[in-house]
Amino acid sequence: MARGPKTRLGVLFGGRSGEHEVSVRSAASVIEALDPAEYEISVIGITKAGRIASPQETRSMLPARLGDRIAPCEILNGDGDHVHLLPVPSAGRRGGGHPDIVFPLLHGPYGEDGTIQGLLEIAGVPYIGCGVLASAVGMDKDVMKRLFVCAGLPVLPYRTFASAEIRNRPGEIRDELEAAFGYPMFSKPANLGSSVGVRKIHGKEEFAEAVAFSAQFDRKIIVEKGIDARELECAILGNDEPRASVVGEVIPTREFYDYDAKYVVPSRLDIPACISGEDAEQIRNIAVRAFQAIDGAGLSRVDFFMERASGRIWLNEINTMPGFTPISMYAKLWDATGVPFAELIRRLVCLGLERSKERMAFRIAL
Repeated sequence: MARGPKTRLGVLFGGRSGEHEVSVRSAASVIEALDPAEYEISVIGITKAGRIASPQETRSMLPARLGDRIAPCEILNGDGDHVHLLPVPSAGRRGGGHPDIVFPLLHGPYGEDGTIQGLLEIAGVPYIGCGVLASAVGMDKDVMKRLFVCAGLPVLPYRTFASAEIRNRPGEIRDELEAAFGYPMFSKPANLGSSVGVRKIHGKEEFAEAVAFSAQFDRKIIVEKGIDARELECAILGNDEPRASVVGEVIPTREFYDYDAKYVVPSRLDIPACISGEDAEQIRNIAVRAFQAIDGAGLSRVDFFMERASGRIWLNEINTMPGFTPISMYAKLWDATGVPFAELIRRLVCLGLERSKERMAFRIAL
């Protein structure tokens, strides 16, 4: 039986972010999982400085073993400011035309926060994942939590402060939070992922240093009540009728699940989590509602706390472009739910094309 034309898939990776290396590993994992008979892959690398990489630089960013499976994209003017969304011509590849769809495997600011999604929409290029609004909300934990509260979802007590406010009146803020939360607390930048910039505050003497550290990363920081809890995660797949995966548990190798626990000394992942069926169903239900609260599309990973003493479940945050590295939870959760990696990518491509077709069908004038 003759196959149809290959799907042209553009993969955006790298980026000006503390999660640059995670993005590179995610891109390599996705490319290796794709069937060359089904997909023609073009890649666009973005350097740590935020510059569009040349074709040679893009190749050097990815493992050499990917070889001829990828075609780097050409730069228009040579200075990294503009790019063709066209692969560099090579033998055996279809010439001309944009990729059918782009997978923006970028984590953190300048990629996961709605900026690249807006660029792709302006260019009229379909893409995988959440749109501009959901991506921006998913990056800003302050706005995210406000929407969760409005949707009636269980969120731990927290306060948001401007970084300048923290610098100007740290003692007063500390006293307010001590009275409201007690210890421990967590301070975190509002707009970073992978627990970058997060500090656990055990007592009064640690407060000023912890919030000053978090304030280095963003103009807003969140201070949240700390609890003794298990860390649980659920994956979402879909557009208007999203599905939730089985629930997994993260067993951190450190005091809490920070960047090092995720990527340097990886934590243990228990899939499925050892929790009751009732708790798992509650988490799955809240995960879908959280996804809908931010108007999500395509995919997300939703993170939870389960309080050890009471068993109470708290919604922590939603990640609109989770990692796709070999140790990342998102794909592992779907594999345990019966959706292997290659099929997962295939479904994400279909969902992205579906959402783009829907968007283009709407009227823009009377």
